[in-house]
Amino acid sequence: MNILSSVGSFGFLTLASRILGYLRDILIAIFLGTSFLADAFFVAFRLPNTFRRLFAEGSFNSAFVPQYVKLDLKNQSFEFANSVFNLLIFILLILVCIAEVFMGAVIYLISPGFISDVEKYELVVTLSRISFPFLLFVSLSSFYSAILNTKGKFALAAAAPIILNVLLISSILFANFFDQQLVFYMAWAVTVAGILQFVMLFIYGKKYFTPIIKFKFTIFPDVKIFFKKLLPSIFSSGVMQINILVGTIIASFQTSAVSYLYYADRIYQLPLAITGIAIGTVILPALSKEIFQQKDGRSFFLQNRSIELSLFLSAPAMIGIVMATEPIISTLFGYGSFDQESVAQTSKALFVFGFGLPAFSLLKIYSSFYFARSDTQFPFYVSVVTVILNILISLAFFSYLGFISIALGTTVSCWCGVFIYQIFLLKNNLHEFDATFKKRIGKIFVCSFVMSAILYFLLFKFQFNFYNSSFSKILNLVIIIGSSSIIYFVLSILFKSFSIKDFKVKTYESK
Repeated sequence: MNILSSVGSFGFLTLASRILGYLRDILIAIFLGTSFLADAFFVAFRLPNTFRRLFAEGSFNSAFVPQYVKLDLKNQSFEFANSVFNLLIFILLILVCIAEVFMGAVIYLISPGFISDVEKYELVVTLSRISFPFLLFVSLSSFYSAILNTKGKFALAAAAPIILNVLLISSILFANFFDQQLVFYMAWAVTVAGILQFVMLFIYGKKYFTPIIKFKFTIFPDVKIFFKKLLPSIFSSGVMQINILVGTIIASFQTSAVSYLYYADRIYQLPLAITGIAIGTVILPALSKEIFQQKDGRSFFLQNRSIELSLFLSAPAMIGIVMATEPIISTLFGYGSFDQESVAQTSKALFVFGFGLPAFSLLKIYSSFYFARSDTQFPFYVSVVTVILNILISLAFFSYLGFISIALGTTVSCWCGVFIYQIFLLKNNLHEFDATFKKRIGKIFVCSFVMSAILYFLLFKFQFNFYNSSFSKILNLVIIIGSSSIIYFVLSILFKSFSIKDFKVKTYESK
């Protein structure tokens, strides 16, 4: 196994999950559009989905993997893992019970704008109570995903979220009529999916770790270190999700704004699955091992190649999203109840989010450089600055730009976070750009510029094909995006802006 194949398998399965998520969302868009029912479900779904992304896409890995790798190399990992597993069950059960009792207050905190609409508010509270137990199971699933990742097994952990989307799609199709009953089916599907994910990962992962359930906790020094790092890790790894949650709170004061932002979020999350999440997840155990063995030259090489791969993929994705915003939204969601106004408003949010895609990706990767060194404090401080800046921008411009200010705040604050990381990495000698990176980065942007010219021509030629509700729009978009992507990759080969052999490095896999 090597870095590139691991990124490829993890990214492909994560992308497959996101595509199924899109199919789920297009069904919601067709039958619910941007109605109050859609707003209610998205807010209720935001809680468990935020925790899923927080735990499954970085934070748990960030605190657990470096510690586990170090102990596993010394054959001292079982007691550590077993104590963490038992404490997780205990803490999460208490948290879920408290949330279930005080869910009304929780919803008031995350969507205060809903309080004026009693029907919507009560519906959100009920849906949230149904779906919130998902937190318990997705957290335990993330534990087993982290174990598998340290063994170099990335595919199953990436495939687990597919269950959630399959069940949500099934629940929509199963519903006999599309009214409030639909959202209840979907809420139950969320919790059932969490149970099935955990069962699947447990069955596959028990050959690497089978827990011994204890009611008497033994908290070892390494366990204390883990939990000390976990909270800042959750905040720093999940800065994007925290920003989205903040955006939901602010957007709740504008009709349909939650839905506009949600649908826009679904689009840029597709490329982010590969350009940031997959790379950051795969690089962490490999980088942790190199740093633990004090191989600075090797760790710098891995860091440069991961940044290079992220930019190689995110630069053209950013151009595609920014230039083809309205055709993308129209093609993917512009049917049924999702009318032209919904297309136009969601496109505005996606346009602004698009400029932030490389930053969203790099934040995942740069934070992994610190996590691999068992440092969760600095990423925590960067995340605090990022979230505060996001809130200030969103609130300052909300009266002028409405929900667009939320997308603007997320994009600008994340770019600021990237620059802070880069400055301190270089200043503290934790990273340096090698000659290969400096040579290839220019080539990547040249290839991206040429691709943008081709894309502009194709969009101009096909522009009138997106002003209808026909599914033929899908074929037109595939032709445009496909042709531009092929041209980009052909140019990259000709200019040698990317090398596969650089990624033929064995990832960490213990016995």
